[in-house]
Amino acid sequence: MAKSLDEMFPREIVEALDKYIIGQSDAKKMIAIAIRNRSRRKLLENSIGDEIIPKNIMMIGPTGVGKTEIARRIAKLANAPFIKVEATKYTEVGYVGRDVESMVKDLMAASIQLVQSEFSALKEQEIETRVNEKLLDLLMPSLANTMEITDIETSPRDKFRELLKQGKLEDKEVEIKVNPTSRVEIGVMGNGNGMDDIQEAMKNLGSIFQQPRRRKLSVKRAREILKEEEFDRTIDKEKVIEEAKKRTEEMGIIFIDEIDKIAGGSNPSSRGEVSREGVQRDILPIVEGTKVSSKWGVIDTTNILFIAAGAFSLSKPSDLIPELQGRFPIRVELNDLSADDFYRILTEPSNAITKQYEALIGTEGVKLDFTEGGVRRIAELAYEVNQNTDNIGARRLYTIMERLLEEVSFSADQIVGQTIPITEQYVNERLENVVSHQDLSRYIL
Repeated sequence: MAKSLDEMFPREIVEALDKYIIGQSDAKKMIAIAIRNRSRRKLLENSIGDEIIPKNIMMIGPTGVGKTEIARRIAKLANAPFIKVEATKYTEVGYVGRDVESMVKDLMAASIQLVQSEFSALKEQEIETRVNEKLLDLLMPSLANTMEITDIETSPRDKFRELLKQGKLEDKEVEIKVNPTSRVEIGVMGNGNGMDDIQEAMKNLGSIFQQPRRRKLSVKRAREILKEEEFDRTIDKEKVIEEAKKRTEEMGIIFIDEIDKIAGGSNPSSRGEVSREGVQRDILPIVEGTKVSSKWGVIDTTNILFIAAGAFSLSKPSDLIPELQGRFPIRVELNDLSADDFYRILTEPSNAITKQYEALIGTEGVKLDFTEGGVRRIAELAYEVNQNTDNIGARRLYTIMERLLEEVSFSADQIVGQTIPITEQYVNERLENVVSHQDLSRYIL
């Protein structure tokens, strides 16, 4: 059985990331240590544990080298609440847009979904049984007259129950009573919440006056609705919120991407940046530790781990206001990708781009055979283009591969059953213009 993220040692976390991310060992180690330290803190006595706060991390490196991919993979490993946000989507308090406190509310919402899924899994068999019985009650009157029961030893209900389990009645229609799904949270207007909650409350206000109505739906859709209703009856919502709040405060992770876009930079008068320093000031208390009011109660951000990332191509970390820099004491720089790194990216990860294209073209009955020489040449070209034009990291491989396989993708239906060897010569022929012309801009993003 696979370990959860909280149970994994730093070495195991790095090994899990290595399956998808090439290089950047320093960044992966820092992330792994920060996550493990949170698990260690939970084992301490309150007197000392309360004094230990997460050491927030700032990842610095050019685009396309793995910053966001590390966040994506950590999210898949995590059994802890995790969200990824972009710093550019928030505005200073007083401007139209989302304020930074909404990221904490989003984390709490993600935590509730996580806990609900776990609670639902524990009661899944019980809920499934009750839902099937309700569906049988709805199906029996309509099916009794249209389907013959050949086995006289089996009751009609047992026969239909078996058909239902086998999925043979999914397209049949049943008539069920559908209750309004939207409900207004009482107290949302006076609980110190932001505009998002107020707008949601106003949007759902009409649900107070809605009456249940009968609808004809397929068994498949009716099952989904009945499951939701049974879940509401079976699961104690207060316990879900209580557990979700605890996980948010103790084990939550917020990944703030594009933080360099709210830094001062060399051109502070650029359009669209009027409130960026204000956003930095608003982020300060959230990262340092404050209490955020939400419709689920007050959320303490003291022990939430924040990981920030940015390319800092047009600015530098020192352009952030000093107080915010101090909130991210751990700095780790990600390296540019070399030709060897590109080769490893093309061959080693479980989701390597060459494997993706082999599977994609394989659906048309055409087999791609990437030779070592061909893959080496692709890696060299990706590195060369990045050096001579804008460096967009591993994303360059997508532009190279799309052009390389353009003809095969277009005419795949005419070469069904063939094997196309992707050799060094093949790569050079297809990308001859990229190789020979110094002006490469027309062949790139």
